[in-house]
Amino acid sequence: MLTRSAKRLLGRTLPRYHNEAPLKPAHLSSILYLQRSNTPLNGDCSGLPKGISKKESFCGHRMHSTTGFRVAEPLQLGMTEMVPDLVPLPSDIRYDDLVITTSKRLQAKPRLDATTLKFGAVYTDHMLQVSWKDGLGWTAPSIDPLGPISLHPCAQVLHYAVECFEGMKVYKGKDGQLRLFRPEMNMDRLARSAARLTLPKFDKVELLECIKELVRVERDWVPDAEGFSVYIRPTMIGTHPFLGVGPTREAMLYVILSPVGPYFPSGLKPIKLYVETENVRAFSGGVGNYKIGGNYAPTILPQLRGSHLGCSQVLFVMQDGKSKGGLVGESGSMNIFFLIRQEGESGELELVTPPLDGLILPGVTRDTVLKLARGFGDMKVSERPLHFDEVERASESGRLLEVFGTGTACMIQPVVGLVMKDSEITVPFDGDAAKHWLAKAPGTAALPNSSSDEPLSLCGRLSRALLDVQYGHVDSEWSVVIEP
Repeated sequence: MLTRSAKRLLGRTLPRYHNEAPLKPAHLSSILYLQRSNTPLNGDCSGLPKGISKKESFCGHRMHSTTGFRVAEPLQLGMTEMVPDLVPLPSDIRYDDLVITTSKRLQAKPRLDATTLKFGAVYTDHMLQVSWKDGLGWTAPSIDPLGPISLHPCAQVLHYAVECFEGMKVYKGKDGQLRLFRPEMNMDRLARSAARLTLPKFDKVELLECIKELVRVERDWVPDAEGFSVYIRPTMIGTHPFLGVGPTREAMLYVILSPVGPYFPSGLKPIKLYVETENVRAFSGGVGNYKIGGNYAPTILPQLRGSHLGCSQVLFVMQDGKSKGGLVGESGSMNIFFLIRQEGESGELELVTPPLDGLILPGVTRDTVLKLARGFGDMKVSERPLHFDEVERASESGRLLEVFGTGTACMIQPVVGLVMKDSEITVPFDGDAAKHWLAKAPGTAALPNSSSDEPLSLCGRLSRALLDVQYGHVDSEWSVVIEP
């Protein structure tokens, strides 16, 4: 049986490497198909780099560069005139077409210091990029030195926020292997977000293979210490220069990498959340369940207000007319969870998070926490509407045991306080219990019913279970190894 690495060598075309050169990237696809004619294209053409003839760009029934360049629109039109049977068909992203241009100016790698390696402030040397145009499809993807992108001032992304993105990470285990965490969920969510904004479809498997190749190029940037990783940010934007509001006709998809430490340098030290009841993050029938840029910019001002009260993030509570407290939503860029002991003789533990009702982003870490907690077997796990007055009552009677946020960036972030304008709910957090779980042997935190004689810290237990998977301490279908 061939290894994945061998399959890449034998069954797939290896990406084409080039030294850095001052060539401007093309904007349109070079991919064309022949319907009936097998006539080779001879002669020189001004649309090709010097020394390259059209014959060299002919490959079976598929017209594309075998030397790494992409054909611009004037050449494409000229080919169609010369060979009437040559018909352009929309093309998809293909890993086999990937072109790699390596940078000659590599940066020094940052120190692994959680206090100085700020989230999203340092970037690796290369980026992945690919463009799309209506009727032509996607260009050949390329990995190039990281640099500015050129946009027309009327590009739709600049005026109407035609933009969506993803957040994922690559981890390096003690065995030196690089791992992605449930990346297929990120590809699925990116495709859903893109469709909501009329951005183009793409082959999710092929894009993921291109992202893996970008990670291979930048593997020296991936830290080998727990808590550190490289954040991966795929982004798709509408680039069509058009001031009218309408479906996009041109787009760009690019991926950048950023080495990161813990999102909150305090680690498993809890933070406070500002309870925002005036501004909303999402509303029924809106786009709260999609990862688009327009959902995030309006949260900055409430977050700034909260910071003046000593809060690191915002908990959005939307007035729904059904309760005095309002409906609990998300917390900034995190999904939110509450561990509550139910009333009655049984005193059952219930882990509650708002349901995926169109207001909540379907987070990858959220889904993972739900699956892990259900596997623990010692608590009820609920996705249900939660009103803030229920949280207040649970706190008043001592039944509110833990609150924490989840997300790719922060993973598990415990909360110690819910701050309102004139009051504050204090949330318990046992730091020693959390440290106890973090120090557990790999693979033990996720065992069913393993907490009966252990101190209660769901934050610590979940963090240990996630780290075990992400850094390869245990085998898991959630962990996708990137073959060298």
